[in-house]
Amino acid sequence: EDDEPTPGPGQVLVDTAAPTMRTPLLPFITLGCILVAATLHAQNDDYGLILHDAEKAFPGLNLFSPLDSGSTYLIDNEGRFIREWKSEFRPSSVYLEENGNLLRLSTYGREGNGTFHGGGSGYCVEEFDWDGNLLWQYVYSSERYLMHHDIERLPNGNVLLLAWEMKTEEEALQAGRDPELLKDGEVWSEHIVEVKPVYPDSGEIVWRWHLWDHLIQDVDETKNNYGDVAAHPERVDLNPTGHWLDKVSDEELEQLEALGYLGGDTSDEKKHRGTTGADWLHTNAIAYNPERDEIALSVLGNNEIWIIDHSTTTEEARGSSGGNSGKGGDILYRWGNPIAHRAGFEEDQRLFAQHDVHWIAKGLPGEGNLMIFNNGRGRPEQHYSSVIELVTPLDENGRYEHTPGMPYLPYEPIWKYADPDTFYSSYISGAHRLSNGNTIICQGADGTLFEVTREGEVVWKFINPAVPEPAPLPENASRKEQRRQKRYNNIVFRVTRFGFDFPAFQDRDITPGPPLSEHIETNPPVRPLELPESMKRD
Repeated sequence: EDDEPTPGPGQVLVDTAAPTMRTPLLPFITLGCILVAATLHAQNDDYGLILHDAEKAFPGLNLFSPLDSGSTYLIDNEGRFIREWKSEFRPSSVYLEENGNLLRLSTYGREGNGTFHGGGSGYCVEEFDWDGNLLWQYVYSSERYLMHHDIERLPNGNVLLLAWEMKTEEEALQAGRDPELLKDGEVWSEHIVEVKPVYPDSGEIVWRWHLWDHLIQDVDETKNNYGDVAAHPERVDLNPTGHWLDKVSDEELEQLEALGYLGGDTSDEKKHRGTTGADWLHTNAIAYNPERDEIALSVLGNNEIWIIDHSTTTEEARGSSGGNSGKGGDILYRWGNPIAHRAGFEEDQRLFAQHDVHWIAKGLPGEGNLMIFNNGRGRPEQHYSSVIELVTPLDENGRYEHTPGMPYLPYEPIWKYADPDTFYSSYISGAHRLSNGNTIICQGADGTLFEVTREGEVVWKFINPAVPEPAPLPENASRKEQRRQKRYNNIVFRVTRFGFDFPAFQDRDITPGPPLSEHIETNPPVRPLELPESMKRD
C-alpha cells in the first residue's frame, strides 16, 4: 500500500484527504480528449506553438531562457515575440520582477569556473532593466566556492545565492567522510549566502548558512560529527547510502556526461557509478517563504527536499538553537526519501532526481503548499516525470510534525500530474501554479512548455524554437565534444507565466510581434561567452 501508483496517459491524482493520514488514494481522472492526446505526440522537429485552447488556458505572457543561449524571451500564448533580454553569459534560473527588471543567474556553462564544473554551474548574478540595460553584476566565484543553479530575491531586496564550497580531502576525512567514498580527492558541500546588492558590481553578504555545520556520520567515532544517524534527522548523513547516479541508465549517463554533469569522460570506466563523487548533493533549487521566513531546498543527491530557518542570525545558523523555530540552522523538515535519514525503505521513496521546489504563492489555489517537479529518473517501475503538490504537516503552533524514526508526512501528495507515455525529463525542468488553478510545466530536456488543468487536460503547448547554430567542431573532435554539440541545444531550465495585470507590464508596450521562430531567424539567440582558457581545469 506504500507504493506510489503509476498513472496512465494523461492522468492526474488528486487526494483531498488530510495530509497527515495514510488513506486510500482517490481514483484517477481519465481524459478523453483525442485532440490533446494527439498533440502530446508531436515530432521532435515541430517547434513553436503546438496547442492553445484560449478558453481554458490562463491568459498572459511566458518567460523562458534557452540554456545554450544568452537570450531570455517573453512571448504570448500564441508564441509571438514580446521582448528579449541579452546577456554575454548562459542562464540558469531567470526571474521577471514587478518593476520590470530581469534577475538571472548567469554562467559560463557546464565547465563552470575551472574548479567547479557540471550542470547548473554559475558565475554571477545579473540584473537588467526592462530595456535590457545591465544594472547589477555580482560575481560569486573562486577556487573555494561557486554559486550554482538558482537564486531567490527576498522582500527586502537582498538575494539568496545557492553555492558550492570545496572541502579538501583532509577536511572531509576529519568531518567523518568514509575514505571509500572520497574518490575525487575533495567534496563539494552546500552553503547559502544572502547578498545585499551594491550597484553596479558589488554586494554585501549579510547572512550565511553552511551545511558543513549540520552533519552526522557513524563511520568513524574518532572524527567530527559522530553519532546515531537515525536519531538525528535534523542533520545530514555525510556518508549516504547509494548515489544519484546509481540508478541512471547507460544512455542517460552518457547524456549527463555530454552536458558536463560528471566532469570526466564516462565512456570508458563510468567511474562515478557506485560513488558519491565530489558533487555529492547537487542541490538544484532554492525558494523562500516570506510568511514563515523559511528556505526550501531541492537536494537531488538525496532525492529529498529540505526546509531550514532563515530567521536566525549567521551565528545561530551554525548551531542548533535560535530563530523562530528554536532549532538554529538544523533541518526543520525533509521529504522524499526517508532512507537518507535511516527512517524507511526503498518503497517509501517518493522523489527521484527532483527539481524546482517552491511554496505556492499567497493568493493562488493551493497557497502555502509545496510544488515540486519530480523528474522520475530512477523510478523502479518506469522512468516518467510528475508534478506534485504537498501539504506539509503543521501542528497548532505552526511547527512541522514528525514522529521519530518514521518518514516525514505526508505519505502522498494532495495533487499530481503525470503521463508516463509522453511526459519525461530526466534533468532540469519545473512547474508553477497559475491563478485559474492550472499549472504550467517546463519539460526541460526537450524544451517543451505546456499547461494543464487541475484535471490534467493539456490546454497549451509550445516547443522552444530558439536553437542556436552550434559552434563548428574541429576535425579531431572527441566523442565527448560531439555528444555535447548534439544534446545541448533545445533545453530550457524553467518557464514562468504572468497575467496581463502583472505590475511589470503596466504602461509598457507588450504589443506582440512575429512568432518567436520568425524573430530568431533575423535575430539569432546570443552566443554566450566560453570559459577562458586561463580558467579551464586540467
